[in-house]
Amino acid sequence: MNQITTAIAGLEIGEPTFCGGLTVFPLLSRETSDLDYVLLGEGLREDRITVREVSMGGSVPDLEVENRADRPALIVDGEELVGAKQNRVANLTLLLPAGKTTIIPVSCVEQGRWSYDSPGFQVTDRLHFASGRAERYASVQQSMRSEGTRRSDQGRVWSAIDDKAVAMDAPSETGAMSEIFERHAKALDDYVREVEAAPDQLGAIFSVAGGSYGLDLFDRHATLAAFLPRLVRSYGVDALERRTKGDKAAPASAARDFLDRLSAGSFDDHPAVGLGRDVGIVADGAIGGALVVDETTVHLTGFSNPLAGRGDRDDERVYANYRQRRDALRRRHAS
Repeated sequence: MNQITTAIAGLEIGEPTFCGGLTVFPLLSRETSDLDYVLLGEGLREDRITVREVSMGGSVPDLEVENRADRPALIVDGEELVGAKQNRVANLTLLLPAGKTTIIPVSCVEQGRWSYDSPGFQVTDRLHFASGRAERYASVQQSMRSEGTRRSDQGRVWSAIDDKAVAMDAPSETGAMSEIFERHAKALDDYVREVEAAPDQLGAIFSVAGGSYGLDLFDRHATLAAFLPRLVRSYGVDALERRTKGDKAAPASAARDFLDRLSAGSFDDHPAVGLGRDVGIVADGAIGGALVVDETTVHLTGFSNPLAGRGDRDDERVYANYRQRRDALRRRHAS
């Protein structure tokens, strides 16, 4: 039994919270790791970490992280960084060594800006919205297996943001994902108030409108508590779009089935950027992955059917469709 299946096997699914099309199942365990690390937001606030463009000219899929702390720094998949030449999200969960500078893989979530508004980046209280995060994660996993890189399909990232902005009436002159969250901040905060972290909670399974499922599991209770509000907002964006009056809470049996499918999947192993190993999971109707350091699963994430309905589209078509929808959206809101 590997570290991931061991971590899943030791979980108890707690009583769910249901609100507005979103069901949240707490994942409970008394086990916790003794890894010592600083969270990205903490390190930025205390000026022990700096995130910047890799050069004055910048590179869309890369950022430079200087970790001056005396501990490794944890960056979680989907964390949003705002500033510099354009806003980005982290492509994978990373544990960056202390006292070193590391180039990390990212995706742009603000297509229409490529100019400095600050020298560096700050972290926000948002993660990539869940459906976009799942699709980006799937493309990163594919590039890792086929090319040995950790690049996303950037065209699809922009297209997913544009689709979500249209669906949620959240236009932005720069195509910024942040506008979606800001436009619906009150409703998303309502979701956050409904979901509280339990003392022995390490993760959660999320179900949107009783259908798609996602999972995030951490190695420490404190890390889960720090990220739970951001995860709830991430899935809350999808729930706001898809909820209906007839929605009911997802059954616990479906949440357990999702866990079991991930545990029964096939695993592949790659050296991580920074410390540890990136472990990918391909399962029946789901994908996932984890950052494993020594014998500890630092962060495990999974998604059901992340590419359902998207189909295979070449990059030129994605970019062309994106530009057409963006221009139509801007014309509609300018009139």
